[in-house]
This record gives sequence, structure tokens and C-alpha cells, in this order.
Amino acid sequence: MNHEPDFLANLRGEFSDWRVWRDRTIVLAYAIASGLFVVGFTVAVEWVFRLFEQLHHRVPWAVLLWTPTVTAFIVWTTRRWFPTAGGSGIPQVKAALDPALPVGQASAFASLRLTLAKIGLSVAGFAAGLSIGREGPSVQVAAGVMQHARRWLSPGSSIDARALLIAGGAAGIAAAFNAPLAGVVFAIEELSGRMEWRASGVIITAIVLAGLMAVSAFGNLSYFGVIRVPNLGWTLLGPGLLVALASGVAGGLFARLMIASLAGSPERFNRWRARWPVRFAAATALVVALIGLVTGGVTFGAGSEAVKKMLSGHDELTPIYTLLKFIATWLTAWCGVPGGIFAPSLSIGAGIGDGIAQFVGGDLGPALIAMGMAGFLAAVTQAPLTAFIIVMEMVDGHSMVLSLMASAMLASLVSRMISRPLYDTLAHHMVLAATSRNATDAPDLVPAAAEPPSRES
Repeated sequence: MNHEPDFLANLRGEFSDWRVWRDRTIVLAYAIASGLFVVGFTVAVEWVFRLFEQLHHRVPWAVLLWTPTVTAFIVWTTRRWFPTAGGSGIPQVKAALDPALPVGQASAFASLRLTLAKIGLSVAGFAAGLSIGREGPSVQVAAGVMQHARRWLSPGSSIDARALLIAGGAAGIAAAFNAPLAGVVFAIEELSGRMEWRASGVIITAIVLAGLMAVSAFGNLSYFGVIRVPNLGWTLLGPGLLVALASGVAGGLFARLMIASLAGSPERFNRWRARWPVRFAAATALVVALIGLVTGGVTFGAGSEAVKKMLSGHDELTPIYTLLKFIATWLTAWCGVPGGIFAPSLSIGAGIGDGIAQFVGGDLGPALIAMGMAGFLAAVTQAPLTAFIIVMEMVDGHSMVLSLMASAMLASLVSRMISRPLYDTLAHHMVLAATSRNATDAPDLVPAAAEPPSRES
């Protein structure tokens, strides 16, 4: 028989063990710290990228020397001292959460040391003008901070390392995008697969406090402002369907290309990359710099400014620009530099939506751009709920909930017919590398048997 809860007894129980409150205080402090780390990371990224833009505007040809040189240095440093800091950061956190990972290896993928390295190397990538984002790295940054809390908790604490990693990853997304709902859904859809009741309090606390740090620093504003869309009706059905299908195909091809490049069979270019990683990085960075010059700088960096201009109706990009952004982002990731693909994916998706809006005409531009962003991101990550909520919160697009959801779901479905899940596949290869030898000695995402010895690292 069920009894009504005894308030006084429960209150006494809550305060009966001081160790519980000590552990909660530690988690609160680390949640605040994770938000501050992401805020500091964001400020540093914006500052160095402005310096790069000044260099590009004053001496455009200088990027042909600057970008390859800095990229080569980043890759050399990453491979020599911080091999698991390369790439997005989301596969690393997923690998740290994988039950197949050998005991004690989680710190090889998320730690305070890697957090500092990830920030420094990702900031250098923005200083080089590479086509990267800071949102994926923010996941590894915040997870590394939260994971460090474990050493201060009581031995019998109910807050385990898994809960801290999930909370940190979710807090990183929430603080990076100023999108707390996206943080919750990301924790469920991408990191844990479910919301465990024992970890839910830690996750929500981390998201709230990290989000508050971001709001305190940047204000409670939507990332891309507020989009103005007309009354949506049946006129959106045809163009919206076209955007979702195009985004799904493009995103699926992008994910498949990324997997083939980073965790695929050792074909000719991957053999060159494995044998001469620094030279390969310099060569691909030179191509990225050339693409940036050809596009007038549009493809440099995350591409967020181009998206803001498109949403406000002040800029239009031709399909060739979108294709070049696609190529620049893939080449940057193939280099092996620390950097994410979330923001560049949003930029590519916006370009797809903008191109179709120009083709069909009318006043559906902002709506189709937002649907393209949700669709392409969902296709790349195969996490449609996270994708549509991120876009909805970034553009304050609550009036487009159904449209964004439909675009993300359809694009993700199309992508699944083309490619394996990107982050799951990369995380699986990291775990394979960790089980075959010490992860801190592994030179890349690919298991050791797939690569010949490098001559440059």
C-alpha cells in the first residue's frame, strides 16, 4: 500500500549525510567551471578569427603561406602530444562512454589536460582560417572539465564518471549554442541513448549552470537572431521537401566521405596522409586557403556570419560557394586538426536552402534556409531531434517547429540510406585503437593496423 511522503522525515534524510551535499557542491562548482571554459573558448575563437580576417583583407595572398604553416604546426603538435584532441571532440566523448573501452582509458579521451589542449589547438585552427566550428570541441572541453570532478567526490558517491561525462558533453552543447533544450536532447540522443534517472539531476544542473555562464557573457539572445517567416501554408510543401531531400543526400555523402577519409581503408591518399601527416596537412590547408581566396573569404571559419546575412536577406550565395564550403570543411577535417563540423554544417545547409529559395522564388527564403540548416545537420550527425532543436533555438524559430522537425527527420532518413552514423563510426574506431594499444600512443583515429608508421610524428 502506498503512503503519502513524510516531508519532515525526507527533509531530515536529505541533510543527514554531509558527504552528499559536499559532492553536490563539487558538481555545481565544476558545472560552472565547464560553462566558463566554453565561454573563454568562444571569446578566444572570435578574437583570433577577427585577426585572421584583418590579415585576409589587408594582404589576401598572405593566407597562402599563413594557413598551411599554422595548420602544419597544429597537426604536428596534436599528433606528438595530444593525439586524441584531433577532430570534433564528440566521437572522443562517445568513445569514453563506450562500455567496450578498457578500464582506465576514458581519461585518454576526456580530461582536463585534453580540455586545455583542445582549446589552444582549436583556437589556432581559427587563427589559420580553417573551416571548423567550436561547438563539437566544446563538448570535449566541458566533458573534460566535468570528468575532473570525479577525483574530489566521495568514494561511495552515486555520481559516477559516466554521469559526469554525459553532463559535461550536454553542457558544452548548451553553452556553445545558447540552447539548453538542445543540450538535454543531445545527452539523450547522441551520448547516452536514454535519460538515466540517477544521472538526470547532474545533467540538468550542468546544462543550467553552463548555460547561465553563456547567457551572462553573451546575453539571452538567439545565435542567429529572430527569423521573419511568412504565414506558412501548402506553398512550402514542395520547396521544403526539395530542401529536405537535397540536404539528406548532401549530408549523407558528407558523412560517408568523412568516414572514408578518417576511418576508412588505407587507400592512396590515406597512405600518404599516414606517412607524411604534417606535409599532407599543409597541402590540404593550402587548398583550403585557395578556396577562401576564390570565394572572397566566405569559406573561412565557421561560416556563421554568412548564415546571418542570408537569414536577414542581405546576402545570397551561389550553389558553387556552398559546394566549395563543403569541400573546405571536408579537407579541414581530413587534415586531422582539432575542430568541429556543427557550425560549418549549418552554413552548408543554409546555402542549400538559400539556393533552392532562389530557384523557386517567392518569400520563403528564411524558412527554407532554416530547414536546410536542420536538414543538413541532421543528415551529417543522424541525430534529427538534436539538429532541429538546435536550429529552432538558434533562430528563435518556434513558429517553424513542425517544418524543422519534418526536414530533420526526412534528411536523417535519407542519410541513413547512404552512410553509417558518423560519430558512432569514428568513436568505434577510437575504441578499437584503444583496445589494440595504449590510446595515448595512437597517431590517429584509425586503428594501428590500418596505417603504416608515420615519418613526421
